Amino acid sequence: MVPRAALRRILREARLYSTKAAAGGGAKSYKLLVVGGGSGGIATAAKFASKLGKGKVCVLEPRDTHCYQPLWTLVGGGIKQVSDSVKPMADVMPRQAEWIRDAAETFVPQENAVITKQGLKIKYDFLVVATGIQVRFDLVDGLVEGLETPYVCSNYSHDTVTKTYQAMQGLREGNAIFTFPATPVKCPGAAQKVMYLTDAHLRKAGRRDKVNIMYNTSAGVLFGVRKYADALWEVVKERGIAVNLSHELVQVRPDQREAVFRLLDSKDDPKKTVTFKYNMLHATPPMTAPAALKTGPSFTDAAGFLDVDSETLQHKHYPNVFGIGDCTNVPTSKTAAAVAGELGILRKNLTSVMEGKEASSKYNGYTSCPLVTSYSKCILAEFDSKGEPLETFPFNQAKERRSMFYMKRDALPFIYWTLFLRGYWEGPSIFRKAMRLGFSR
Repeated sequence: MVPRAALRRILREARLYSTKAAAGGGAKSYKLLVVGGGSGGIATAAKFASKLGKGKVCVLEPRDTHCYQPLWTLVGGGIKQVSDSVKPMADVMPRQAEWIRDAAETFVPQENAVITKQGLKIKYDFLVVATGIQVRFDLVDGLVEGLETPYVCSNYSHDTVTKTYQAMQGLREGNAIFTFPATPVKCPGAAQKVMYLTDAHLRKAGRRDKVNIMYNTSAGVLFGVRKYADALWEVVKERGIAVNLSHELVQVRPDQREAVFRLLDSKDDPKKTVTFKYNMLHATPPMTAPAALKTGPSFTDAAGFLDVDSETLQHKHYPNVFGIGDCTNVPTSKTAAAVAGELGILRKNLTSVMEGKEASSKYNGYTSCPLVTSYSKCILAEFDSKGEPLETFPFNQAKERRSMFYMKRDALPFIYWTLFLRGYWEGPSIFRKAMRLGFSR
C-alpha cells in the first residue's frame, strides 16, 4: 500500500509535470510569470498564487529539487547531512501555481514574453525575475580539475559540499587555505564560516598545531561591515589564523597541490602573483549573473545583473517587471535573509502596480549573515545596504553567542521550510521593532 504522503506527492508531480507537456504545444499566457524556483521565486509564487487564483501564476524552473543553501555551511562542517538541505521541487511548489520544467533562454520584455530553452513562448502581464546567481568554478584555471581531488572542496555547490568535511577529516598537516573571489558572491560570509569550523575540528582532533590556516581574500577588508569586521579580527587573532587581503585565486595546480593568487594591491606589477602549497583548499568560486538575462534589451546593468530600482525592486525600464534575490543589482549582500527582506517590498509594490498604482514601498537593504565561528558559537551580523548594523535583538550581536548558533542550526531551517517558502516570512523587522519599542527600521 502506498503511504498517504507518497501518494499525494505522486499525484502532485503528475499534475505539475503535465503542465509542461500541455505547454509544449504552443504559447502560454499568465497573469504573473516567475522565472526561477529558488528561494525568491518560490516565495513570490506562493504570495501571489493564493492571491490571484489557480492557473494565474506560473513558475519557470528546470530543476526537480530545491536546496536550502544556507545549510551547506553546516553540511561542510559535518554538523548536518546534505539530504537535510534538499526537497523535491514538487513539494515546495505552491499548489495553485503552474510549473513549467524548463529554463529561460531569451527575455523579450518589449513583448511581455520569455522564450524557453525548449522553444516555448510564455506571455505575461507581470514578470518577476528570480534566477539567482551562477557559480563559475570554470573561471579559475585548474579549479574544476582540482575539485576532482580529495584536497580541494567548496561549500558553494550541492555537488561539492560533502567533500569539505572529508577534506577536514583527512587534514593532518600543512596549509589549509580558504579563498574569496573578486566578484559578487552569494552569502559572502560562508567563505569564512567553513574556516572557523575547520579550526574547531582540528582543535577537537588535536591536530591544530600542525596546520597553518589562512584566509586569502580578494577583498581589502575581512568583512564589509566595520562592527562585525572588528569582532572577526579578534577571532582570527585569537585562533592564530593568517589573513591575506587583496589575494585573488587565479589558478589551481592539482598535481603540485599549489594555489596561485594575484596580488590586487601590487602597485608595481598588476599581474604579480604568489603561490602557496596546500593540503586543503576551500575555494569560493567566482560568480556571475545568469547569461539569459543579457538577452533582453536594456534589461541588465553593465555587469549583467537585472537592472532594478534598489528601493522598489521595480525594473528601471519595464514597469511590469520586478526582480528579487541574487540576480538583481540591488547593492546589498546576496543572502536568503536579503530575499526575505525584499519579499515584503515586492509583495506591496507588485500588488500596487497590478492595481494601477505606483510602487512606493522602499527596501532598506536589510540582509543578514549568521557567522558561525565554532561548533557552538555564532555572530549574527545584520545590516543594511549602506553597511550600517540593523540588528534585531536588544544585545550586541557582534559577540559570539551559543543562542545565535542554535538559531542558525535549528530555527532558521524551520522558518525557511515552513514559513518562508509559503510566503509567510518577510524577515524579522516586525520583531526588531517590537524589541526596540518601535524605534527601528
